[in-house]
Amino acid sequence: MTLLGALAGTLAGLLGIGGGIIIVPTLLWVYDSGEALPKDQIMHFALATSLATICFTSISSIIAHNRQGAVIWSSVFRLSPGIIIGTLIGTFLAGLMTSVALALFFGIFLLIVSMQMAISRRPSAHRGLPGWLGTSFIGLFIGVISALVGVGGGTLTVPFLTWSNAPLRAAIGSSSAVGFFIAIAGSIGYAWVGQNAMVPFSSGYIYWPAVVGIVPTSLIFAPLGARLAHTIPVHFLKILFSIFLAIIGIKIIIKTCPSMDIDGFIMAARQVYDLLENEISKRIVDLRL
Repeated sequence: MTLLGALAGTLAGLLGIGGGIIIVPTLLWVYDSGEALPKDQIMHFALATSLATICFTSISSIIAHNRQGAVIWSSVFRLSPGIIIGTLIGTFLAGLMTSVALALFFGIFLLIVSMQMAISRRPSAHRGLPGWLGTSFIGLFIGVISALVGVGGGTLTVPFLTWSNAPLRAAIGSSSAVGFFIAIAGSIGYAWVGQNAMVPFSSGYIYWPAVVGIVPTSLIFAPLGARLAHTIPVHFLKILFSIFLAIIGIKIIIKTCPSMDIDGFIMAARQVYDLLENEISKRIVDLRL
């Protein structure tokens, strides 16, 4: 777990992504290999534990971004009501879903994120945030999806804030603050919906031994990742990491749906691979230039 925390922290600082996207699949593998948790609820525990770790790890990120003036608090507070309600709704929905269904949803989410990361296309800037009602509905959507995949919402919040004419750095910093609200609401929700889990050292679906193992090293290595971001070609690393996410997503989907149309899925996966390969070629040419 300490190595997982170090990896999650480093990648969060290096690539500007939340650690949840690494923590969830790793916990899924660890939980599936062990006997401490019920097999029919391992995805619930992975999602809840991931959000619980983000409660702690997001604080250092918020402080660092706020010192640089990179948090637009007005946008954060306008998004927060919808975010909190949406996240609680998401945990309730997760409680109604099977572990297999949640794993399938997460696998598809990884494929989408991998494509987004590989292409790295920023949305065109808009005039600003929508009205309170529109912002609340968008926050609601971000909260629901984030709760169902156990992440801090950066893959959704950053593009939305950029579309709303926020500078990229401010969008990333504000996303960290939004992620804190997602993590708090998600942890409370999963602790409540998982009351019947009755697993030692857990609060609902939050498995505290994993949280304790992940958080310290994640806090230590996040600044290291941020420093490496200034010395390593991050765009190229994002391409490599996107391939890694795509592979993990495909493996999760195939494992959770062994009876699915494998030929059709492989064809779709091949199309994703070709798209990523084209993007890698473009990035390599850009780096050489």
